[in-house]
Amino acid sequence: MKGLVCLLLLLETFVFVNGGLNENEISQQLSSEDRRQNPPQTDTLRAEASTDSQQYCHLSFPDIHAALRELTATVTEQKENIRELTASDTEQKANIRELKANIRALETRLRDAEQAAEQQTISLEELKKKTDETSNLTLSQVEELRMENRDREIAFSASLMESGSGYVGPFTTEITLTYRNVFTNIGNAYNPITGVFTAPLRGAYMFRVSVYGIGGTTAAASIVKNGKRVVIAHDYQTQGNLSSSNGVVLLLEVGDFVYVRLWSGTRIYDNENNNNTFSGFLLFPLREDELCRM
Repeated sequence: MKGLVCLLLLLETFVFVNGGLNENEISQQLSSEDRRQNPPQTDTLRAEASTDSQQYCHLSFPDIHAALRELTATVTEQKENIRELTASDTEQKANIRELKANIRALETRLRDAEQAAEQQTISLEELKKKTDETSNLTLSQVEELRMENRDREIAFSASLMESGSGYVGPFTTEITLTYRNVFTNIGNAYNPITGVFTAPLRGAYMFRVSVYGIGGTTAAASIVKNGKRVVIAHDYQTQGNLSSSNGVVLLLEVGDFVYVRLWSGTRIYDNENNNNTFSGFLLFPLREDELCRM
């Protein structure tokens, strides 16, 4: 009954707005419709029903539309919130994926660094081991070379007279000079009694000779190797002092002889100034193949 009344009221409003029916016609239609749908009632009941229906319709329909509008707005807002949450969730997932990728890259770099550190540690240990071995080898080689070079330390230097002064020569033939005043004789390769140097090692040797005399007689002497003249020191003038020197590098085999011979018909003079000297020393030893090439 209430629904029918509301419907009729809406129809009345529609007709009134559109200018179709007047109030009397609408009242008549409502009365006849009410008589068809409902049995006769008392005037009081009809009045109450009409009043209640009008109040219900006027109160219910606006409230329903407002509730629907409010509900629609709430649904729209919730959808927007859901979209925002979905977008935020997608962004968070992307951030999480990026963080995971960064973590994997860092883990890879950490593993590489650990492997590099391990390899470096191994390399340092190997280097230390090799250094120790090299150090031990070097010390051994130094000691060996020192012992070997001890036999290769060869040098001598001497002058003619141990004391006093005087002439030597002239003679009718060449003679071997004996330099008795020994300054140095490392290796004892020089013999001051014979005046002969004997090579103890195969190698290159340096020799020097100096002569001194008084003018009027020639002063001349030669460095001789195994009986063969090599170089000479020679000077001559009618008066005054005479002085000359010469030197040579010789390649000697073990046992080769080197000495100084005074020329025949010449003389030299010596005193405490040690003007006449004979010196020699080993420059460096040579292997057999090196000596052959030379």
